[in-house]
Amino acid sequence: MTVSASTLPAKRLGTGHWFAMFVQLFKWNVLTLRLALPVLVMVQIFTGVGMVLGFSLLFSDIGEVAVLYLATGATVVSLVTVGIVVGPQFIAQERLQGTYEWSQSLPSPRTAAAAAWTSLNVIIAVPGALGALAAARLRFDASLVVTPLVIPAVLLVLLAGTLIGFAYAHTISDPHTVSMVSQILIFVIFGFSPIAYPATNLPGWFAALHRWLPFEPMGEVVRAGLTDGIATSTTRSFVVLSVWTILAALVSTWAIGRRS
Repeated sequence: MTVSASTLPAKRLGTGHWFAMFVQLFKWNVLTLRLALPVLVMVQIFTGVGMVLGFSLLFSDIGEVAVLYLATGATVVSLVTVGIVVGPQFIAQERLQGTYEWSQSLPSPRTAAAAAWTSLNVIIAVPGALGALAAARLRFDASLVVTPLVIPAVLLVLLAGTLIGFAYAHTISDPHTVSMVSQILIFVIFGFSPIAYPATNLPGWFAALHRWLPFEPMGEVVRAGLTDGIATSTTRSFVVLSVWTILAALVSTWAIGRRS
């Protein structure tokens, strides 16, 4: 029996379909994480507030510039850890549970899936970022200055973190390796990236390396939106971070496409 072309289902394209799938995927993510979501939000709040208050205990006298670095750095850490650490661990868990191939076979645009997860990251990460800023303001009376630049900065940092996490989680097929990489990255972000302190504190070669990695630009763009006169290389930081975001998107698309 032959089937005419007119009887085949039309290929679903267009903005309407994309938005409908985005909404459905967002709901699916919320339902999947319905038990873990409140815990993740609380962990992010504790991370942001704890980083500001805890790190400050290392010094008997902390200056205004150090407070601003610490406050904005804690904000960045709260924004990126969900996408770059937590998200890949959920993907690794899908592989262990045997649901990864099924989720990747859903007839939905990959961009809608990334947008849905990024939107959920906003809900999880922003409370922690706000908690870090509130802690710095209340504890140290930090002279934070909110400018319009903070909106594109925060969105770019969230998107970059999400797509970088997507890239290595979908590229590395072994879930145990993905979990190990995520643990290494959180260690690097907290201790060895000039996010909460100036890059001049690092050895020269390491500071030069960070000029091409995404973490220092994340700190710079957010700092530019929340302080006055501390961030000096804003344009370069936006460019470097944008390049990382595009590369991560391309790698994610390739990694998912090769399994389709």
